[in-house]
Amino acid sequence: MENREATFVPGLFKIFDEILVNAADNKMRDDTMKYIKVNIDRESGEISVENDGKGIPVEIHETEGVYVPQLVFGELLTGDNYNDGEDRVVGGRNGYGAKLANIFSTRFEVATCDTASGQVYKQVWLSVS
Repeated sequence: MENREATFVPGLFKIFDEILVNAADNKMRDDTMKYIKVNIDRESGEISVENDGKGIPVEIHETEGVYVPQLVFGELLTGDNYNDGEDRVVGGRNGYGAKLANIFSTRFEVATCDTASGQVYKQVWLSVS
């Protein structure tokens, strides 16, 4: 580790922070989760965040008709933290964080394993430029 002064774009930092908050939220819901792993590849410009939590259910959402991970990471207005009067111990509000990280990324990939069903889900979004 090297201690040095760094400059950064605040918007980029916030996008990265939103994904970290999602991983931390998973820990609040899953006592068995043991780690959050972050990898930053300066050469490729890729940032990845991984955790060993239970994962997102890999199933078709009954009213939306798409897989739940697609809703969580790719469909606006599909969050569950809307009630300002409700006490929360998790971050985020209205489900925008990860979706905005997706929107402002040139490539956004989600991979999750539903530990209850044993199913694996992977989806990649690419920006159109």
